[in-house]
Amino acid sequence: MRIEHVAVYVNDLEGARAFFEKYFGAHVTDKPYHNPRTDFYSYFMGFDDGSARLELMHKPEMDQLEKPLNRTGYAHLTFALGSYERVDELTARLAADGYETISGPRTTGDGYYEACVLGFEGNQIEITI
Repeated sequence: MRIEHVAVYVNDLEGARAFFEKYFGAHVTDKPYHNPRTDFYSYFMGFDDGSARLELMHKPEMDQLEKPLNRTGYAHLTFALGSYERVDELTARLAADGYETISGPRTTGDGYYEACVLGFEGNQIEITI
């Protein structure tokens, strides 16, 4: 058994697509899927290692709710980069581009080397080895 994909609703479909392409090397088809009956749009994004895919979804006039860090439900997406140096570099790049670093890079109490940033539309992204 494996996770096939994770789906996230976004207000700015093209902006979210660009975020994952730019910072995480995601691959995506040129055109989004569109269901004209429901006005639903989505992109499926794949990654080089063939891991679970990410689906970015959009419908007009969605609520943009507050996303406190301490809440129930899905908390963050995590990307494993393969080295301490890559975690440090991407964290610095995201910070330089205006994304807020919540924590790290650091080694956590349970031994993970990670950083957490607020990415597209305030969604938490964890970057680890």
